[in-house]
Amino acid sequence: MKILMFSGSLRKDSLNKKLLLAAEKVLKNNSKVQITFIDLKTFNLPVYDGDLEINGLPENVNRFANLIADHQALILSTPEYNSSISGVLKNAIDWASRAKPNPLSGKAVLLMGASPGAFGAVKGLTHSRVPFEALGNFVFPITFGLPKAHEAFAESGELKDAETQKKLVSLLENYLDFSFKLKGN
Repeated sequence: MKILMFSGSLRKDSLNKKLLLAAEKVLKNNSKVQITFIDLKTFNLPVYDGDLEINGLPENVNRFANLIADHQALILSTPEYNSSISGVLKNAIDWASRAKPNPLSGKAVLLMGASPGAFGAVKGLTHSRVPFEALGNFVFPITFGLPKAHEAFAESGELKDAETQKKLVSLLENYLDFSFKLKGN
């Protein structure tokens, strides 16, 4: 199964990118999955504007949408902005959903979030699931919020706390089971 991973943050030192890299380390030795990790910043997606769309999707939007179409599953980690979805993630979803056929349909989606705050972006994850569900995706019912994420990572990129690392491993194993069942494997 091909899994696309990306963050709803553009920051170079994003805590959410670090969380995805920790998840990627867990998954990299699984022979049943192929991981593609992308940085949304490299796509330089414009703010969604129907006037831009009139002449066709921008090339960078097409590249992003084609990557999504080429993968069966998505793992995302996103910050929350004002207790809601990150603008970067929402914009990326809005642009990708304009491609024909819609590449954001029927995917198994795992939502995670990291935050320096005490709640680990969980309020934002609740809002982040809405557009994915509206577009016909299968959002894994369990999310993963990492509070105090600025203190959570070891130099190696793994989570310092063994219990938190165990929860991440368990979440990813359950998500993979969910994803394979959806695809009939």
